[in-house]
Amino acid sequence: MSRLILYVHDVSRLKTFYQASFSFKVREEIEGEWVVLDAGAVELAFHRVGVQYRDREPAQQSHSNSKIVLSIRSGLLELRNKLLAEGVPMRDVKRYEGFPYLMCDGEDPEGNVFQLMEMD
Repeated sequence: MSRLILYVHDVSRLKTFYQASFSFKVREEIEGEWVVLDAGAVELAFHRVGVQYRDREPAQQSHSNSKIVLSIRSGLLELRNKLLAEGVPMRDVKRYEGFPYLMCDGEDPEGNVFQLMEMD
């Protein structure tokens, strides 16, 4: 897998969010329509939704069948607190017995779920 594409309403807003929150660099861009961010092993791309969907509000969901998982080398708790202070919806930190990761989920400005995951 080389790239994950999400269809979104506001490409610029999500680009700004992921750059500011996770320091992702732009690989390619068509202003307001398309952006590809360097997210490590897999590129994260945002494609503006089709014309027939542009007058609708983005679906804000509390449940999603997909999740963007971001591996954090260190400082998960600090990053979570920073995101919370910036108004980003973040869920509680969790850990599962026998699984060597600290994790927490959050939502980007369009309701896409992301997970911060830090190995012990």
